[in-house]
Amino acid sequence: MRTYLVVIDESPEAEIALRFAARRAVKTGGNVEILALIPQPEFVQWGGVMAAMEEEARERADGLVMRAAGTLFSESGLKPSITVRQGDGPKVVREMIAANPDIAALVLGAAVGVSPGPMVAHFGADPGSLSVPLMIVPGSLDKDAIDRLS
Repeated sequence: MRTYLVVIDESPEAEIALRFAARRAVKTGGNVEILALIPQPEFVQWGGVMAAMEEEARERADGLVMRAAGTLFSESGLKPSITVRQGDGPKVVREMIAANPDIAALVLGAAVGVSPGPMVAHFGADPGSLSVPLMIVPGSLDKDAIDRLS
């Protein structure tokens, strides 16, 4: 089944990318895979403090993907696959694409302003290195524009 991989965070452009991917999935009979990344914490000398920081980051990511999945289901009827992983974002994305042959495209939202965001900057610099198409959705689009384009 054609799957659109969307990397989400708490940014408005991530919501836009998710909406675009959901609309494409509905029109193509596909699915959406939501990926939330937990950044590697900086080393903390005390193991208990570090474990608490990692647990807090995981709970925050879990809440984020559950809200995104709920929104996706209510708006499109799709029940997405959800992945929460810790580590280097580009490396995790490449591992997911390599492990799942159903992933048809990587969908990212570009921030409005000076920098489009770290994932867009990374993959946009060398999109030919991906084994799937890269779809970058401008963060300035509103819901009506996304619905027309997707």
